Amino acid sequence: MLNIEIETIWRFHKEGTPHTIVVMLGILNEIRKTGKLTSAANHAHLSYRHVWNLVEQWSVFFGVPLVETHRGKGTTLTAFGEKLVWAGQRMQARLGPQLENLAQELVTEIKPFLHQRPSVIRVHASHGFAVSKLRELLDREPGIGVDLRYVSNQNSLVSLAQGACDLSGVHLPRGGLRAQSEMGLMVKRGNPLKIASLKDLVDRKARFVNRDHDSGTRLLFDQLLTLHKIDEAKINGGQQMEFTHAAVAAYVASGMADASFGVEAAARQFGLDFVRLLTEDYFFVCRRAFLETEPMQRVLDIMKGNEFHKAVAALPGYVAANTGSVSTVREFLDSVYAKTVTSRKGKN
Repeated sequence: MLNIEIETIWRFHKEGTPHTIVVMLGILNEIRKTGKLTSAANHAHLSYRHVWNLVEQWSVFFGVPLVETHRGKGTTLTAFGEKLVWAGQRMQARLGPQLENLAQELVTEIKPFLHQRPSVIRVHASHGFAVSKLRELLDREPGIGVDLRYVSNQNSLVSLAQGACDLSGVHLPRGGLRAQSEMGLMVKRGNPLKIASLKDLVDRKARFVNRDHDSGTRLLFDQLLTLHKIDEAKINGGQQMEFTHAAVAAYVASGMADASFGVEAAARQFGLDFVRLLTEDYFFVCRRAFLETEPMQRVLDIMKGNEFHKAVAALPGYVAANTGSVSTVREFLDSVYAKTVTSRKGKN
């Protein structure tokens, strides 16, 4: 199976000089996480001496140190080193899905010229951690290919209606794949502002970073604000937007915001605390005719398999619930309605 990966490179240069320098942020991030140059060297498959020389070159180039060594206590990043790392984390979280989309476009263009042409399933889905796991498993399947494009909730359904994709992945509060994920507020480690609710965002004047208007997460957040009678204009930074769960989590982790709204898996990925507000379901929509095809039947088998269940269970805040089960739109809406009625009765 042909795969293409597109990676970003940070290349710095100074005005008036041809000298450039490439900073490998993975090395600095490993130092940040472990406090050891040896771990950073092993992680990068480089010698200790080479990594140390690189760090010294970077420090000379910028004119400020990137790391500090402490006798008996290992190595830590300086404030400038930390800033570089978190800027890189935000960049990767922001551009990652876009680069994956571009890579998939290139694969789709190239495959017709190859001798082996696997059955390709076109998937348009909002960005989710469980979707990525499903794609990893499908990529290992012989004779089947996945053309996965990350798009907004609304656009994925439009794509299906227009015939631009075979599967549309969307998420809704409780109701559907069904991979359930916990949704809530991502806050700094230790929750220094003691944020426990949406109202606290306003009362504590927390700096907030929001999702883009087309995302299902933003739609859900806006609905929660309406439910709790909270004016978005009163949220500090409510109009500051990023395009993925990971991007808003990186924004908070880098110290540029105090809180955001998203999935628990993104919060844990960036070492943040998480305040759960609700559970949502992620599911796929497809046409009945495609459901009967051999490629789609293989997708359902993988969804029902132990390997996918284990992969989803390993994601913080995710649960594989009835994955691979099939229902009509009417059956699905009836089940959502029944759950809503039961929930309301339980509160009365």
